[in-house]
Amino acid sequence: MHRSSLSPESFTPLPVRPLAEHSARPSLSYWQDAWRRLKANRRAILSLYLVLGLLGFTLLGPLVWTIDPSSQDLDQVSQPPWADRSAILVTPYQHWHPAVGETNSTEGLRLAFAANTQVVRLVWTPIAAAEGGYRIYRNLFPIHSGGAFGLPLGGQNTANEAFFEDRLDLKARDYFYTVVPLSADGEEIPEAQTLRVTVKNAITRTEAVARGLLPADSDAAVGSRVTLATHPLGTDYLGRDMLARLMHGARVSLFIGLVAPLLYVFLGVVYGAAAGFIGGSADALFMRFADFVVALPFLLFMILFKIMFGIGPGESGIMPMLVAMVLLSWPATARLVRGQILQIREEGYIGASRLLGARTGYLVMRHMIPNTLGVILVTITFAVPSAIFTEAFLSFIGMGVAPPTPSWGSMCNEGIKTMLTTPHELIFPALFISLTVLAFNLLGDGLRDALDARMRNND
Repeated sequence: MHRSSLSPESFTPLPVRPLAEHSARPSLSYWQDAWRRLKANRRAILSLYLVLGLLGFTLLGPLVWTIDPSSQDLDQVSQPPWADRSAILVTPYQHWHPAVGETNSTEGLRLAFAANTQVVRLVWTPIAAAEGGYRIYRNLFPIHSGGAFGLPLGGQNTANEAFFEDRLDLKARDYFYTVVPLSADGEEIPEAQTLRVTVKNAITRTEAVARGLLPADSDAAVGSRVTLATHPLGTDYLGRDMLARLMHGARVSLFIGLVAPLLYVFLGVVYGAAAGFIGGSADALFMRFADFVVALPFLLFMILFKIMFGIGPGESGIMPMLVAMVLLSWPATARLVRGQILQIREEGYIGASRLLGARTGYLVMRHMIPNTLGVILVTITFAVPSAIFTEAFLSFIGMGVAPPTPSWGSMCNEGIKTMLTTPHELIFPALFISLTVLAFNLLGDGLRDALDARMRNND
């Protein structure tokens, strides 16, 4: 047989070519990929920044804005943010009782002196038929034909006393004063006179110096203007700073909104994991108890817990609220985690761990619960706004946080009483509740999409 000899020169080496295929994307862990997809969701990232901003507003805000939320500024009661922050210097109040006929006006109803928040003094032309004197009314709105005159302030008993002094809870705004003459038998005579009066903020020199608005050696004359304390979001009906109350109220609302979900989600995770791993009749018994807890009325137990904790009417029930939410809100999380555990325990790696001698606690804590962590995080983000709304609702109906302790819900309860005249007292706490609930809901949606492993194949 002929055998040919081959030398190395008989072979021509092939050119080295670069790899034709490259990885389209570097390998990422589950959490790195989840963060990448979360960052791609603009609404979720915006909500995350909003949540961080609310936490900064709650924790760092009182360090910057150091106003005491319970301190009162009686010169600025129920003042909106856009209100005039100045006041005129006036002399201290002196009793005014002119002699009969001294201040009778020949021009109808008019002001005797410039009106301010210290006093409003009216004079008018006497009416001969007013044998029963006069009755004076004050209204916040213009007087229409056939309409009510407003709040009765009192009056004069004789026809010749044609003057009146008003010092009742005056604020810097427009008032409509009406003087109604009375007949001898007390009937109103249809010759009423109405005057629109613009009341301006006033402060005495002593008060201005005491509040630090003027130096002690100031030579400011009576009638000059003084700038009052700044309230960026206005004041409430007691003259308390709205911004300070919103900051301190956020501590209560977010404390309930964060602590309660963490506690009852943890309870639900442990309960659901145990039920799902054990399975069988024990699982059925566990779930029937969870169904029983779901059927319990929350408000009834809230009342019972308030009685147990000795919380009386008008006292804040933060602890009863927290206990009621933790004990009655865990079944939803337990059901969710149980379903995940039932699915995971049939996976191959669980069987392999059992063959290698892994104990039950190790399987649950090392394999099962970490694989349900994404679902747990999403559950927490959806539970937080629910807890905040529950606190706001209970405080709104008077069963949660009670004044003077501020919370967003109790502030809404106070603001609704004056919503027609000073709507900012209701708008600001309601706005914070709405923004917080919306931010956590959008963040929960983003986390649900980012942590869903099935969506990795869709990217």
